[in-house]
Amino acid sequence: MLQTTTIQPKILYYGTPVILLNTLNEEGTVNISPISSSWALGDCIVLGVGLGGKAIENMERHGECVINVPDPSLWENVERLAPYTGKHPVPAFKQEVGFTYEKDKYKISGLTPMESKVVKPSRIMECPLQIEARVKHIRIPDHFPFFAIVETETVCVHAHKEIVIGEHYVDPHKWSPLIYNFRHYFALGEHLGKTFRAER
Repeated sequence: MLQTTTIQPKILYYGTPVILLNTLNEEGTVNISPISSSWALGDCIVLGVGLGGKAIENMERHGECVINVPDPSLWENVERLAPYTGKHPVPAFKQEVGFTYEKDKYKISGLTPMESKVVKPSRIMECPLQIEARVKHIRIPDHFPFFAIVETETVCVHAHKEIVIGEHYVDPHKWSPLIYNFRHYFALGEHLGKTFRAER
């Protein structure tokens, strides 16, 4: 019989794709924020975004963003962004855990901007999936007022040609998102099978 134990993990990042969230700064430059809390339902992508940072400030002011999804080869670029914030001055709670200010997130990450088709924030060329979106609703949970739940509407999806099969399908045999698993980076494992609703 399998046994369980009761635990109290500091954070429940139990294995979700990494997102590089591009938002528009006041003067028109772009902030890039690595986030690890997101899920999709139809054309709605829901993001968990920390309060007190630049990303949520930008989305409250300018309701557009780009949700860039990196593959495992980009984990070091993501990690280069991790200790930096676009918020100046750096909030005290971020200083306490080692964040420093950096305005040019593209430079620090070694990633390349591409012009978006519908929204103002640029997208990241190296990310195999780039999703332009509009912010539809921002809500702060009563029981955990440190993060915002941000609902976005997808308005345009870009994919690297090598991961596309047919005209509109992403080939799951060629595409693998970078996974954030209890604060460690992983790639997907072996292919096990497919659901009955898989079209390809």
